[in-house]
Amino acid sequence: MTKSKAKGTKAETDVVRYLQHWWPGAERRALSGNKDKGDVAGIPGVVVEVKAAATQLLAAWRRETWTEMDNAGAHTCVLVVKRPRKGVAQWDSYIPHVLLPWDINGDDESEADAWVRMDLRLAAEILSGPMGL
Repeated sequence: MTKSKAKGTKAETDVVRYLQHWWPGAERRALSGNKDKGDVAGIPGVVVEVKAAATQLLAAWRRETWTEMDNAGAHTCVLVVKRPRKGVAQWDSYIPHVLLPWDINGDDESEADAWVRMDLRLAAEILSGPMGL
């Protein structure tokens, strides 16, 4: 296994262990080729994509996460990006604002590409809460 692959696998495992607090059935998803459905399985209706790269490619990662949500037939998605020297609860998480359970800045069609950044702890709380996605 390459160094970068091992880094990604560890990040995915760390996220899964953290998310198991809310979803005990969460687990790393097996690779599925060109119809990838995200990195975490066991959270109904949600695709989780995890990135642990030194170079941040947020635009490309957001497109990838959105595509994986479509591939999985899920109704929401979250992109989790590892932050150096931070615990997994503090890693950056991005959710498309159009998928959040409340309206942010109206419903302007031009905002469709806007994603809201928060830490993973807050994202998990939102996804699992009474207004859950």
